[in-house]
Amino acid sequence: MVTGYNRGGGFYPFWCRSETVALGGKRIDGKVKRSKSSRQWLDRHFKDDYVKKAQQAGYRSRAAFKLLEIQEKDRVIKPGMRIVDLGAAPGGWSQIARGLVGEKGQVVALDILPMDPIAGVDIIEGDFREDEPLAQLRNLLGENPVDLVISDMAPNVTGMASVDQPRAMYLCELALDFARECLKPGGGFVIKVFQGAGFDEYIKSVRQSFGRVVSRKPASSRPKSREIYLVAGNFKI
Repeated sequence: MVTGYNRGGGFYPFWCRSETVALGGKRIDGKVKRSKSSRQWLDRHFKDDYVKKAQQAGYRSRAAFKLLEIQEKDRVIKPGMRIVDLGAAPGGWSQIARGLVGEKGQVVALDILPMDPIAGVDIIEGDFREDEPLAQLRNLLGENPVDLVISDMAPNVTGMASVDQPRAMYLCELALDFARECLKPGGGFVIKVFQGAGFDEYIKSVRQSFGRVVSRKPASSRPKSREIYLVAGNFKI
């Protein structure tokens, strides 16, 4: 049984979630008892300007603006690309990617959480750590490599750095391993990473496989968050 918690209208399992929070979907039952910190989080969430902008623009999450900012600076997505979106739910990044790759492109989204359909996006529901969902992903991609892997995955925080940071870095390592497996020469990789133990070593590992690696802190990323985004290009086999 996978345990989890409700936040912002979406259910997230204990070990992994996308930072992106669903803006629609089921309402949170008002009878559920919440901690003070949970209530404070919800207050901040629904007062957040980017949450409001996402609702107005029809994006599924505020995180859509993070990818848009990265795209504006680095032009990581081009028409006709094949893209894999890891930890995609509720689908904000997939929405942006689908619009940018156009009709000749392909976007495949994978998440342990269910996602409402997005026109033109192939969605796989499954645990990224397990063999079966990865086999489905590989079968869907076929033998042709992809142009870009994007990942906004993050673990559910416990408040204990000794637990949270290793979980976060483990997901980052898995995403990097997958990118190395499926990217074409010259391909790209965009991933959320949390600063802390293992961060410097991870950047070094990414640089071993990519000719260009820069870090970005989008304006839409909450200032107090330790998250940054690594934008890597020129993949070297």
